Amino acid sequence: MARALRMFAWLMGVACVAIGLFHVIGGNAAIPGESDAGATLDSLGRFFGAIFVGYGLVWLWAARQDPVPARVVRWLAAVFLLGGIGRILSLAVHGWPHPFQVVLALIELAFPPVWFWLADADERASRDADAALTGTRATENPRSRVT
Repeated sequence: MARALRMFAWLMGVACVAIGLFHVIGGNAAIPGESDAGATLDSLGRFFGAIFVGYGLVWLWAARQDPVPARVVRWLAAVFLLGGIGRILSLAVHGWPHPFQVVLALIELAFPPVWFWLADADERASRDADAALTGTRATENPRSRVT
């Protein structure tokens, strides 16, 4: 599970950085069906593209930590879930978007529960490995042992 978390975090980071850069560089052309949306939406899209690059960089940072920090994974999952909820609100207010946006909404709603489930896998594995080395149970604090 720890390996799955690390790989998932790394893939998410790479994907978000690539998608964010695509939006920064492409502007409105990066949004299906919206290439002529105008300067305001182009500016907004490029700004949020840059923010998405930063989001991806945090995923990459988390994937490189040992262990992968569960608290960071949970926060990143919550932010991604909030994006999916935003898409649902948009659907409720404005109707169905481009089909590609529907696929993105499904991803944004499906991935976070998996991340919440995997979030502490690496920390748990690290505690278990430390416990095996020190001869303690993973739930026991080795500093509290009386020798």
